[in-house]
Amino acid sequence: MQLLSNFLKHKKIDTELVELIDTLMLACKEIALQLREGELAGVLGISDNTNIQGETQKKLDIISNEILKKVLLDNPLVRGVASEEEDHAVFGNPEGRFLVTFDPLDGSSNIDINVSVGTIFSVLEVPAGEHEDSDSLFLQPGTQQLAAGYVLYGPHAVLSLTTGDGVNMFTLAHTGDFLLTQEDVTVPETTAEFAINMSNQRFWEPAMRNYIDDLLAGTEGPRAQNYNMRWIASMVAEVHRILTRGGLFTYPWDSRDPKKPGKLRLMYEGNPMSMLIEQAGGVSSTCYQRIMEIQPEHIHQRVSVALGSREEVKALVEYHQKPE
Repeated sequence: MQLLSNFLKHKKIDTELVELIDTLMLACKEIALQLREGELAGVLGISDNTNIQGETQKKLDIISNEILKKVLLDNPLVRGVASEEEDHAVFGNPEGRFLVTFDPLDGSSNIDINVSVGTIFSVLEVPAGEHEDSDSLFLQPGTQQLAAGYVLYGPHAVLSLTTGDGVNMFTLAHTGDFLLTQEDVTVPETTAEFAINMSNQRFWEPAMRNYIDDLLAGTEGPRAQNYNMRWIASMVAEVHRILTRGGLFTYPWDSRDPKKPGKLRLMYEGNPMSMLIEQAGGVSSTCYQRIMEIQPEHIHQRVSVALGSREEVKALVEYHQKPE
């Protein structure tokens, strides 16, 4: 089994990008250790803080965010970082080449019940000629990502990574190294499995309600097959399942706050997960357009998400193209 850095060098990935990914993994190993010790380390439970999204932060949200910030900004290659937990981007090295966005601990509502969570990240390059530090440096469409991935902290810690040439998975060994365990991951084109938060059904657009109703109708409905439903409330775990065996994950627009285009964040969740899914042969859409082609307007912009097996996402998009 190949070490992560050796595999990337063998693939002739930019050496500075390899160094940055190694730095990211140092932070993720520390987060994995904190999670493994759990209550023994006093890291479970909620804090007294809320983040920019207005969400109450778990203790491990804060710890994970601080670990990633410190480790990344200690690397001279990193100009700045943007986190789901921070109001604005944080800058460190004026000569740095890279920008990193991250959700430090996706699915943190699952921490206290010991269900899988993860770290999502995306790597961008500082636009040429930009010398002033501001959030605007990060406002690049997902097509500009140099790399994207996540580390799933489950029964074992798994890195899913793309640098724009397919998706590969690496498992954290007892030696502290990430070792290649699955190369050239491919999402099956068809599926009979979907993931959605059904408790929000009454708030969805008619097209989404019609689509889900037809899935639930099984072999007697217009889709003419039985579907299984899953919901883990951790996007990392949902996407990992899709990369492993196919499926569809969607968190659509709903009417509870009509001004927001969705719940998930474009920069920290939508774009990196879209890059992974597309690099594995799947599709990622808002149900109306390709997510990675959206021009961000602010670093905490939200987006509707539907991603996974190609034929199923295409079918969902077709429902949204029909007259109501």
